[in-house]
Amino acid sequence: MHPHRNLALLALCQAVLMTGTSLLVSTSALVGSALADSPVLATVPLGLQFLAMTVATVPVSLFMQRHGRRAGFMAGMTLGLAGVALATVAILEWQYWLFCLAAVLLGAFNGSGQFYRFAAADVAPPERKGRAISLVLAGGIVAGFLGPNLGAWTRTLFGADFAGSYMVLGGVYLVGLLAIAGLRIPLPPPRARGHSGRGLGAIARQPRFVLAVATAAVGYGVMNLIMVATPLAMRAQAHLFPDTAFVIQWHVLAMFVPSFFTGEVIRRLGLFTVMALGVVLMAACVGINVTGTGVWHYWAALVCLGVGWNFMFIGGTTLLTEAYTEAEKGRAQACNDFIVFATVTLTALSAGSLLDAAGWSTLNLSVLPFLAAVLAGIGVLAGLPAMTARSGSRKVSPESGDNSLKSGNP
Repeated sequence: MHPHRNLALLALCQAVLMTGTSLLVSTSALVGSALADSPVLATVPLGLQFLAMTVATVPVSLFMQRHGRRAGFMAGMTLGLAGVALATVAILEWQYWLFCLAAVLLGAFNGSGQFYRFAAADVAPPERKGRAISLVLAGGIVAGFLGPNLGAWTRTLFGADFAGSYMVLGGVYLVGLLAIAGLRIPLPPPRARGHSGRGLGAIARQPRFVLAVATAAVGYGVMNLIMVATPLAMRAQAHLFPDTAFVIQWHVLAMFVPSFFTGEVIRRLGLFTVMALGVVLMAACVGINVTGTGVWHYWAALVCLGVGWNFMFIGGTTLLTEAYTEAEKGRAQACNDFIVFATVTLTALSAGSLLDAAGWSTLNLSVLPFLAAVLAGIGVLAGLPAMTARSGSRKVSPESGDNSLKSGNP
């Protein structure tokens, strides 16, 4: 099958994943609040979803290493379908703990869906990996329009709040299942399905692996922390909910619309330059947030935040693909996504309490040391290819256990 067909199907899968995620994030706490005996338990299902997503990344990656991408995506989507079915029953029957179980299944599905971007790298030529990853992530644009609106349109479909939303989401997931069935991604070669290659410790000690993981984790963590806190900060400033919805919708678009050209920007400017631009844009977000609290301040800040996330996440993912061989990718990708989404989980759980305890300006300023550390790492690693070339060191091919230094700026 032509690579473009695989990329189109993976982009559709990404659209399905992010549509479901945006609906879950916008409704889970409301459903939890209605079903729980105590307001304290309202956000537990959402927390379980993030936790399950984080934990699932490791077994899912190792499963795909042995059995292929399509089998792993099929298994994940099956869990997603089971999750929406359980959630619908839980809402109709007023069963809080059943809804929590549904959240765990949905989180596990979300964990499997995080590997759509790596599958894009698998089917793309080496020089087009960044573009392939960014095009698949562009499928998330659909979520900016469909996810929250799907919840609003179907909220009272079955009488009980949001039961219809989860049932309809099951139909969306079926579309994703059909897309997965059409994928034609080759299985890893037999020698790559075992335990050949370097151990995780050796992989993780590479400077480019460390920088790739740090860039993706800090980019996603900072984005999530500020995004989750923004509606609370806007409410504290007496802004109306339609203004908050306007800001968040533009933020989601800013996260995914650049994906149409991020790969080309990487090709023209170099991977490290794009990663650094992502850090600068996130710092600009902080600067805007601490200088004003008008609607347009929040809008401009979250647009910068979204584009910065795009550059850092796609850049980190692209760099990661250069840090392992085919036989090592299961371990490397599992480690990366576990760290990234553990960071996301921590920021989601801490955003409200940090905002309450420290305030909006301090919350924003607290991320600057992490951004500075990543920017320093980019600066150091960006000089390594040129230093290697000047010293006459031999570049080692992936087949021999190390990857060529090929991310420097042209």
